[in-house]
Amino acid sequence: MNNYFIKTTNPAPLVVFRVCFGLLMCASLISFWQKGWIESLYVEPKFHFTFYAFEWIKPFGIYTYALFALCGLSSVFVAFGFKYRIAIVTFFLSFTYIQFMDKTVYQSSSYFIMVLSFLMIFLPANAAFSIDSLRSRRAYRTIPKWCLDSVKLMFFIVFLYSGLAKLNSDWLLRAMPLELWLTSSKNIPFIGEPILQSSWFHYSVSWSFMIFDLTIPFLLLYKRTRFFAFCLLVFNQLFSQALFPLGMLPLILIICAPIFFSLEWHQKALLILRAFLSPIQNGLKFSSALKMTKDYQYRTPFPIFIVGLFFMFQLLFPLRYMLYPGELFWTGEGYLFSWRTSLIERSGTTTFFVVDSKTGEHFNINNADFLTPSQEKQMSFQPDFILEYAHFLGRHFNTKGHDNVEVYAESCVSLNGRPSATYVDPEVNLLQQKQSYRHKNWILPFQDKIQGL
Repeated sequence: MNNYFIKTTNPAPLVVFRVCFGLLMCASLISFWQKGWIESLYVEPKFHFTFYAFEWIKPFGIYTYALFALCGLSSVFVAFGFKYRIAIVTFFLSFTYIQFMDKTVYQSSSYFIMVLSFLMIFLPANAAFSIDSLRSRRAYRTIPKWCLDSVKLMFFIVFLYSGLAKLNSDWLLRAMPLELWLTSSKNIPFIGEPILQSSWFHYSVSWSFMIFDLTIPFLLLYKRTRFFAFCLLVFNQLFSQALFPLGMLPLILIICAPIFFSLEWHQKALLILRAFLSPIQNGLKFSSALKMTKDYQYRTPFPIFIVGLFFMFQLLFPLRYMLYPGELFWTGEGYLFSWRTSLIERSGTTTFFVVDSKTGEHFNINNADFLTPSQEKQMSFQPDFILEYAHFLGRHFNTKGHDNVEVYAESCVSLNGRPSATYVDPEVNLLQQKQSYRHKNWILPFQDKIQGL
């Protein structure tokens, strides 16, 4: 291990990754703003679903736009390597805050961006070809090799956990939920509707996705298979995006993959980058005489220690579902932040009843009075959403002068094409149940068995 941590490498791959990451983040935030999603997702809703222990994170009303502007500006600074350390910390904090403002917008792509931006805080991605190096008139010729390997390791973790999660009976033996998505899809280029309806095609895609996830990191490692693997990755991600919305995940994975490419490839990319930066360099009167004579070295082992803890967390946290009883796909306990993408299709309806415990008077809740259509859809089949919304209803009617309030729910959920089944115990007063990391025993048992990891 000591020999490994003293190995060095050229900073070019990390620099190219930094530039691509920053520019992609800036473009995605601008697109998010232009599509009006800031207003529809964060400003207009009356109620926002939160993550447990992060209930204090709320949108800022109209000032939410300022938060997005700060996040976008910091991503530009990251791309150009200007005040890099401050910029990447600002980006990580602002982007993470944005993602935690409403749980209904959670996607694996958002979590991946959060994870990468945190990791980049401890990497010298501005060691060369950055405004910081131009200002100091010095760029580093080498950086520790583990800095590059840490990005590659994160890539490995994402795909290996995603592939292992597909080793389940629904995915491999029932082709679910791909069968549902393929049969309902009409807009996949070059694939006719008869093929989309064919059972053999559903199984072929399911097994192909599983094999792809488990092998693509290894194919990218070897020079002979690297170009083929990258082309396969691009095709897979574009095809996946056509099937189901994955947000920025396909693009962020595609820009991560070139970090496996040869040093010569990245040096050619940096020649293009240097030509692009020349007008900025000349306009700001920075010297072009950069001295690439030093090797970047960490002053203390603290960054290595933090990165080590970070990867220990990334390896163990996705396995927390093993601590819960019941079927993971049914209860959802331990599902988030585990790189399980596109494995389940759940739909349902949940009706809430507010009851006066003394008089027995009760009435139904019209969810549309408090939730947007997107929020109501997410709430209808996720237990943490159901419980948080029930507590919100209790607080709402208490403030309206109603005493002795109890809240009950009748919920029916369908999982991966199965018939709808009762999801929540209708006899349980949800106001007596508290949000926690413990198992929610008011979720009724799953009446089937899904084999797998």
